[in-house]
Amino acid sequence: MLKIGCHLSVSRGYEAMGKDAISIGANTFQFFTRNPRGSKAKDIDVNDIEKLKNLMEENNFAKILGHAPYTLNICSNNVRAREFALMVLEDDIKRMEYIPNNLYNFHPGSHVKQGLEIGIKYIVDALNNILKQEQTTTVLLETMSGKGTEIGRTFEELQLIIDNVDLKDKIGVCLDTCHVYDAGYDIVNDLDGVLGDFDEIIGLEKLYAIHLNDSKNPIGSHKDRHATIGEGYIGIDAFKRIINHPKLRNLPFFLETPNDLEGHGKEIALLKELYIN
Repeated sequence: MLKIGCHLSVSRGYEAMGKDAISIGANTFQFFTRNPRGSKAKDIDVNDIEKLKNLMEENNFAKILGHAPYTLNICSNNVRAREFALMVLEDDIKRMEYIPNNLYNFHPGSHVKQGLEIGIKYIVDALNNILKQEQTTTVLLETMSGKGTEIGRTFEELQLIIDNVDLKDKIGVCLDTCHVYDAGYDIVNDLDGVLGDFDEIIGLEKLYAIHLNDSKNPIGSHKDRHATIGEGYIGIDAFKRIINHPKLRNLPFFLETPNDLEGHGKEIALLKELYIN
Protein backbone atom coordinates (compact mmCIF):
# COMPACT_ATOMS: atom_id res chain seq x y z
CA MET A 1 0.00 0.00 0.00
CA LEU A 2 1.30 3.45 -0.94
CA LYS A 3 1.97 5.56 2.15
CA ILE A 4 1.10 9.02 0.89
CA GLY A 5 0.02 12.35 2.34
CA CYS A 6 0.46 16.09 2.01
CA HIS A 7 1.16 19.09 4.20
CA LEU A 8 -1.77 20.10 6.43
CA SER A 9 -2.36 22.98 8.84
CA VAL A 10 -2.24 22.28 12.58
CA SER A 11 -4.24 25.49 13.13
CA ARG A 12 -7.36 23.44 12.30
CA GLY A 13 -6.57 20.99 15.08
CA TYR A 14 -5.08 17.50 15.16
CA GLU A 15 -8.27 15.51 14.57
CA ALA A 16 -9.18 17.88 11.72
CA MET A 17 -5.84 17.17 10.04
CA GLY A 18 -6.55 13.45 10.21
CA LYS A 19 -10.02 13.95 8.72
CA ASP A 20 -8.61 16.18 5.98
CA ALA A 21 -6.06 13.50 5.11
CA ILE A 22 -8.74 10.82 4.89
CA SER A 23 -10.95 13.08 2.75
CA ILE A 24 -8.32 13.18 -0.02
CA GLY A 25 -7.32 9.51 0.13
CA ALA A 26 -4.19 10.06 2.24
CA ASN A 27 -2.99 7.72 4.98
CA THR A 28 -0.40 10.04 6.52
CA PHE A 29 0.38 13.76 6.59
CA GLN A 30 2.97 16.37 7.45
CA PHE A 31 2.31 19.45 9.56
CA PHE A 32 4.15 22.44 10.97
CA THR A 33 4.39 22.15 14.73
CA ARG A 34 3.87 25.93 14.94
CA ASN A 35 3.69 29.02 12.72
CA PRO A 36 6.09 28.19 9.83
CA ARG A 37 7.32 31.80 9.67
CA GLY A 38 7.39 32.45 13.39
CA SER A 39 7.57 30.89 16.82
CA LYS A 40 4.06 30.70 18.22
CA ALA A 41 2.66 27.23 18.90
CA LYS A 42 -0.89 26.32 19.86
CA ASP A 43 -1.46 24.97 23.34
CA ILE A 44 -1.55 21.18 23.40
CA ASP A 45 -5.10 19.82 23.44
CA VAL A 46 -4.70 16.27 24.75
CA ASN A 47 -8.30 15.31 23.90
CA ASP A 48 -7.85 16.50 20.31
CA ILE A 49 -4.62 14.54 19.99
CA GLU A 50 -6.26 11.39 21.38
CA LYS A 51 -8.97 11.71 18.73
CA LEU A 52 -6.28 11.94 16.04
CA LYS A 53 -4.47 8.88 17.43
CA ASN A 54 -7.70 6.88 17.35
CA LEU A 55 -8.38 8.04 13.80
CA MET A 56 -4.88 7.05 12.72
CA GLU A 57 -5.23 3.59 14.25
CA GLU A 58 -8.68 2.99 12.75
CA ASN A 59 -7.50 4.03 9.28
CA ASN A 60 -4.10 2.28 9.31
CA PHE A 61 -2.07 5.48 9.01
CA ALA A 62 1.65 5.43 8.34
CA LYS A 63 3.97 7.51 10.53
CA ILE A 64 3.20 11.23 10.40
CA LEU A 65 5.83 13.95 10.08
CA GLY A 66 6.16 17.12 12.13
CA HIS A 67 8.11 19.94 10.47
CA ALA A 68 10.11 22.70 12.15
CA PRO A 69 9.50 26.34 11.11
CA TYR A 70 11.44 27.47 8.03
CA THR A 71 12.85 30.48 9.88
CA LEU A 72 14.98 28.49 12.32
CA ASN A 73 18.73 28.46 11.77
CA ILE A 74 20.49 26.31 14.32
CA CYS A 75 23.91 27.19 12.83
CA SER A 76 23.37 30.95 12.46
CA ASN A 77 26.24 33.38 13.04
CA ASN A 78 23.96 35.12 15.55
CA VAL A 79 24.05 33.69 19.10
CA ARG A 80 20.48 34.68 19.92
CA ALA A 81 19.19 33.11 16.68
CA ARG A 82 20.93 29.84 17.58
CA GLU A 83 19.55 29.92 21.12
CA PHE A 84 16.04 30.58 19.80
CA ALA A 85 16.31 27.70 17.30
CA LEU A 86 17.52 25.37 20.05
CA MET A 87 14.60 26.34 22.29
CA VAL A 88 12.02 25.78 19.51
CA LEU A 89 13.49 22.43 18.40
CA GLU A 90 13.62 21.16 21.98
CA ASP A 91 10.02 22.22 22.60
CA ASP A 92 8.85 20.71 19.31
CA ILE A 93 10.36 17.32 20.10
CA LYS A 94 8.64 17.36 23.50
CA ARG A 95 5.35 18.19 21.75
CA MET A 96 5.85 15.35 19.26
CA GLU A 97 5.94 12.91 22.18
CA TYR A 98 2.18 13.43 22.61
CA ILE A 99 1.96 11.43 19.34
CA PRO A 100 4.72 8.88 20.04
CA ASN A 101 6.80 6.91 17.56
CA ASN A 102 6.54 9.41 14.73
CA LEU A 103 8.93 11.68 12.80
CA TYR A 104 10.15 15.28 13.10
CA ASN A 105 11.98 17.05 10.27
CA PHE A 106 14.10 20.20 10.14
CA HIS A 107 16.36 22.04 7.71
CA PRO A 108 19.98 21.79 8.90
CA GLY A 109 20.45 25.53 8.36
CA SER A 110 22.89 27.96 6.73
CA HIS A 111 26.37 28.61 8.08
CA VAL A 112 26.22 32.25 6.86
CA LYS A 113 29.83 32.32 5.62
CA GLN A 114 31.20 30.96 8.89
CA GLY A 115 32.29 27.86 7.00
CA LEU A 116 30.93 24.33 6.80
CA GLU A 117 32.98 23.02 9.73
CA ILE A 118 31.67 25.63 12.15
CA GLY A 119 28.10 25.27 10.88
CA ILE A 120 28.14 21.50 11.34
CA LYS A 121 29.62 21.86 14.83
CA TYR A 122 26.71 24.10 15.85
CA ILE A 123 24.17 21.60 14.45
CA VAL A 124 25.83 18.64 16.16
CA ASP A 125 26.12 20.48 19.49
CA ALA A 126 22.43 21.36 19.31
CA LEU A 127 21.34 17.81 18.51
CA ASN A 128 23.50 16.37 21.28
CA ASN A 129 21.85 18.84 23.64
CA ILE A 130 18.28 18.12 22.49
CA LEU A 131 18.10 14.41 21.74
CA LYS A 132 17.15 12.20 24.68
CA GLN A 133 17.42 8.44 25.03
CA GLU A 134 13.82 8.18 26.25
CA GLN A 135 12.25 9.99 23.27
CA THR A 136 10.28 7.94 20.72
CA THR A 137 10.44 10.58 17.98
CA THR A 138 13.02 10.18 15.22
CA VAL A 139 14.52 13.52 14.17
CA LEU A 140 15.24 13.89 10.45
CA LEU A 141 17.74 16.09 8.64
CA GLU A 142 16.33 17.26 5.31
CA THR A 143 18.35 17.11 2.09
CA MET A 144 18.75 20.66 0.77
CA SER A 145 19.09 22.25 -2.67
CA GLY A 146 22.26 24.20 -1.89
CA LYS A 147 21.07 27.81 -1.95
CA GLY A 148 23.70 30.17 -0.58
CA THR A 149 25.43 28.64 2.42
CA GLU A 150 22.85 25.92 3.13
CA ILE A 151 24.18 22.82 4.83
CA GLY A 152 22.84 19.48 3.58
CA ARG A 153 23.31 19.94 -0.16
CA THR A 154 25.33 16.73 -0.31
CA PHE A 155 24.98 13.36 1.34
CA GLU A 156 28.51 13.83 2.69
CA GLU A 157 27.46 16.96 4.61
CA LEU A 158 24.56 15.14 6.24
CA GLN A 159 26.79 12.22 7.16
CA LEU A 160 29.27 14.59 8.84
CA ILE A 161 26.42 15.59 11.14
CA ILE A 162 25.17 12.05 11.78
CA ASP A 163 28.71 10.79 12.44
CA ASN A 164 29.05 13.18 15.37
CA VAL A 165 25.60 12.78 16.93
CA ASP A 166 25.76 10.71 20.11
CA LEU A 167 22.29 9.13 19.92
CA LYS A 168 22.46 7.89 16.35
CA ASP A 169 19.32 5.79 16.73
CA LYS A 170 17.32 9.04 17.17
CA ILE A 171 18.50 10.66 13.92
CA GLY A 172 17.75 10.05 10.25
CA VAL A 173 17.18 11.72 6.89
CA CYS A 174 14.20 13.00 4.90
CA LEU A 175 15.02 13.06 1.19
CA ASP A 176 13.34 15.87 -0.75
CA THR A 177 13.11 15.03 -4.47
CA CYS A 178 13.09 18.68 -5.57
CA HIS A 179 16.00 19.53 -3.31
CA VAL A 180 18.28 16.65 -4.31
CA TYR A 181 17.53 17.26 -8.00
CA ASP A 182 18.28 20.97 -7.63
CA ALA A 183 21.43 20.00 -5.71
CA GLY A 184 22.65 18.01 -8.73
CA TYR A 185 21.60 14.42 -8.00
CA ASP A 186 20.11 12.91 -11.17
CA ILE A 187 17.10 11.05 -9.80
CA VAL A 188 15.51 11.21 -13.27
CA ASN A 189 18.13 9.30 -15.25
CA ASP A 190 20.13 7.55 -12.52
CA LEU A 191 17.90 6.86 -9.50
CA ASP A 192 19.77 3.63 -8.72
CA GLY A 193 23.07 5.47 -8.78
CA VAL A 194 21.82 8.21 -6.44
CA LEU A 195 20.42 5.66 -4.00
CA GLY A 196 23.66 3.72 -4.22
CA ASP A 197 25.58 6.85 -3.27
CA PHE A 198 23.19 7.51 -0.39
CA ASP A 199 23.60 3.96 0.86
CA GLU A 200 27.39 4.08 0.65
CA ILE A 201 27.71 7.49 2.34
CA ILE A 202 24.84 7.53 4.86
CA GLY A 203 23.13 4.14 4.69
CA LEU A 204 19.59 3.57 3.44
CA GLU A 205 18.61 2.39 6.92
CA LYS A 206 18.80 6.10 7.86
CA LEU A 207 16.25 7.14 5.21
CA TYR A 208 12.89 7.48 6.97
CA ALA A 209 10.76 9.68 4.69
CA ILE A 210 10.48 11.28 1.25
CA HIS A 211 9.27 14.78 0.41
CA LEU A 212 7.71 14.17 -3.00
CA ASN A 213 8.02 17.38 -5.03
CA ASP A 214 8.60 18.18 -8.68
CA SER A 215 11.04 21.00 -9.51
CA LYS A 216 10.46 24.23 -11.42
CA ASN A 217 14.17 24.35 -12.25
CA PRO A 218 16.59 22.04 -14.06
CA ILE A 219 19.05 19.77 -12.32
CA GLY A 220 21.84 21.50 -10.39
CA SER A 221 20.05 24.88 -10.27
CA HIS A 222 20.31 25.18 -6.45
CA LYS A 223 17.06 27.20 -6.40
CA ASP A 224 14.50 25.09 -4.48
CA ARG A 225 11.22 25.90 -6.23
CA HIS A 226 8.66 23.12 -5.91
CA ALA A 227 6.28 22.17 -8.73
CA THR A 228 3.17 20.01 -8.82
CA ILE A 229 3.85 16.33 -9.52
CA GLY A 230 4.45 15.81 -13.25
CA GLU A 231 4.59 19.54 -14.04
CA GLY A 232 8.29 20.16 -13.49
CA TYR A 233 11.70 19.01 -14.67
CA ILE A 234 11.57 15.73 -12.74
CA GLY A 235 8.42 14.51 -14.48
CA ILE A 236 5.79 11.86 -13.97
CA ASP A 237 7.86 8.91 -15.25
CA ALA A 238 10.55 9.57 -12.67
CA PHE A 239 7.97 9.73 -9.88
CA LYS A 240 6.56 6.39 -10.96
CA ARG A 241 10.04 4.90 -10.61
CA ILE A 242 10.59 6.61 -7.24
CA ILE A 243 7.40 5.44 -5.53
CA ASN A 244 7.83 1.89 -6.87
CA HIS A 245 11.55 1.53 -6.23
CA PRO A 246 12.14 -1.48 -3.97
CA LYS A 247 14.35 0.59 -1.66
CA LEU A 248 11.79 3.42 -1.34
CA ARG A 249 8.30 2.04 -1.89
CA ASN A 250 7.62 1.24 1.78
CA LEU A 251 8.60 4.69 3.07
CA PRO A 252 6.03 7.43 3.74
CA PHE A 253 5.81 10.06 0.97
CA PHE A 254 4.78 13.65 1.72
CA LEU A 255 3.67 16.17 -0.90
CA GLU A 256 4.86 19.76 -0.46
CA THR A 257 3.68 20.89 -3.87
CA PRO A 258 1.99 24.26 -4.62
CA ASN A 259 -1.57 22.98 -4.34
CA ASP A 260 -4.72 23.22 -2.21
CA LEU A 261 -6.35 20.28 -0.47
CA GLU A 262 -8.42 19.31 -3.52
CA GLY A 263 -5.35 19.56 -5.75
CA HIS A 264 -3.36 17.35 -3.40
CA GLY A 265 -6.20 14.84 -3.56
CA LYS A 266 -5.80 14.70 -7.35
CA GLU A 267 -2.05 14.23 -7.02
CA ILE A 268 -2.57 11.43 -4.51
CA ALA A 269 -5.07 9.72 -6.82
CA LEU A 270 -2.57 9.97 -9.70
CA LEU A 271 0.26 8.52 -7.60
CA LYS A 272 -1.94 5.66 -6.43
CA GLU A 273 -2.62 4.81 -10.07
CA LEU A 274 1.12 4.72 -10.71
CA TYR A 275 1.87 2.58 -7.65
CA ILE A 276 2.22 -1.15 -8.31
CA ASN A 277 0.63 -3.10 -5.45
